[in-house]
Amino acid sequence: MDNQNYSYPINDDWTTEELITVTNMFGLVEDVYEGGANREAVLTQYRKFKDIVQSKSEEKQLGRQFAHDSGYVLYEVIKLANSSDRKTIRLER
Repeated sequence: MDNQNYSYPINDDWTTEELITVTNMFGLVEDVYEGGANREAVLTQYRKFKDIVQSKSEEKQLGRQFAHDSGYVLYEVIKLANSSDRKTIRLER
């Protein structure tokens, strides 16, 4: 999907700091698909993301919404980050 006109999924109950943390996570997901991102940075940001989005169902819902809108899959990025030993991780759509 070449259309960059999409928004990140958010929850109206999040604080400004939480919004920044969640949008940073989705930004790293984009980076992995658009050229690569540091694996440790992805894992560190994911831990921060999970402090906010604690339920697996909410994570899946946000991930599905983001994938639908952007074509980038949060689950695939985290799966790769957890299984790879490379410093920089990349995915293609």
